[in-house]
Amino acid sequence: MNFMKSHCCYDAIPTSSKLVIFDTTLQVKKAFFALVANGVRAAPLWDSKLKCFVGMLTITDFINILHRYYKSPLVQIYELEEHKIETWREIYLHSIDRLISITPDASLFDAIYSLLKNKIHRLPVIDPISGNVLHILTHKRILKFLHIFGSVIPKPRFLQKKISEVAIGTFREIATVQETATVYDALTVFVERRVSALPVVNEQGKVVALYSRFDVINLAAQKNYNNLNMTMREAVSSRACWMEGVLKCYPNETLETIIDRIAKAEVHRLVLVDSSDVVRGIVSLSDLLQALVLTPAGIDALYS
Repeated sequence: MNFMKSHCCYDAIPTSSKLVIFDTTLQVKKAFFALVANGVRAAPLWDSKLKCFVGMLTITDFINILHRYYKSPLVQIYELEEHKIETWREIYLHSIDRLISITPDASLFDAIYSLLKNKIHRLPVIDPISGNVLHILTHKRILKFLHIFGSVIPKPRFLQKKISEVAIGTFREIATVQETATVYDALTVFVERRVSALPVVNEQGKVVALYSRFDVINLAAQKNYNNLNMTMREAVSSRACWMEGVLKCYPNETLETIIDRIAKAEVHRLVLVDSSDVVRGIVSLSDLLQALVLTPAGIDALYS
């Protein structure tokens, strides 16, 4: 906790990284293709009329557009093909939300609180003088920073406890999707449950894959977004990049082991399974940052 309070957001910004910015007059379809082409998951939005950043375009927007307007593989999604970003924002947001951001000299503690409290995964770091976006801070980047530089600080004793003892993660009403379900079914769960990934399970309830929001953007890369009737089994097997199984954890493993695995694999969550590979929970970066940083400070940003 003190480590995060004594380090600012600027400390966690890498020496080199890619940042893509979109004007709100850009077509939605072109913007999503640009996200794919640049390998980024979100982009700050610049309003040239207001001369300021007004929001973020993320994969969640792509999911919401597909879910809201998809009819069948034979009908083109007009709203995706023709709408500009500003049109989509007006329809979807009704009233334009303010952009949640942070300054470079704010503490990483404040950044974690903002990410978790606002239930967002991307926090733009904006220079208050120039108004420029310097970096997009994520849970993953902060945990990596803590993992690399946290070796110099004493480790809390509870890291040696088993995950089954500390109850860090989601263990009830876990959102999953059957491998025989359609991609549209998965999008419905993403929208209604506001989760970032879904364990794909077979008839026995065993996890066979993990389908994340990021996988949905691959539909744009493969121009498959007009066929949301394909099964999850087909969607998983047609992924552009080869995935090495499902990254799992087990109830008898310690919290330290789980943090090491999630940091080294650079993933956003692990699927907690029993000895039969049946899904028993999800341990996410949000859960870990809440437990490591905010809970010791007496703050519950996830569930308050």
